[in-house]
Amino acid sequence: MEKQKSETQNTSDTKRVLIVDDDSEIVDSVKFALESKGYGVIVARDGNQGLALAEREDPDLMILDMMMPKRSGFLVLEKLRRTRPDPIRVIMITANEGSRHKAYAEVLGVDDYICKPFPMDRLLESVKRLLA
Repeated sequence: MEKQKSETQNTSDTKRVLIVDDDSEIVDSVKFALESKGYGVIVARDGNQGLALAEREDPDLMILDMMMPKRSGFLVLEKLRRTRPDPIRVIMITANEGSRHKAYAEVLGVDDYICKPFPMDRLLESVKRLLA
């Protein structure tokens, strides 16, 4: 039986990234870019689903949108920081360029903060650095 997606199995333990964003265009392009680099990708379309998948799937990294339906990226992050003994690595992406939001994200322990629109290379470099 032929293995499918063998390109994602270039290492014995593929790093898994959870994308939490309600913008399907961003999700699709980020997912494609990450999978082309060999990462496993899990997708959540809102904050509640993202929180549930983070707890169930235990990904190596989360790419988290700030503004989403049902639960904002901040609320997801606050809950994860309270309930997980080992903090998950998080890249927050947002269209909001306010310095207060960035400061609060840093208080919550965000590893990187990227404003939309962003060059895909910028995101991929951050993922690579955080998962090294």
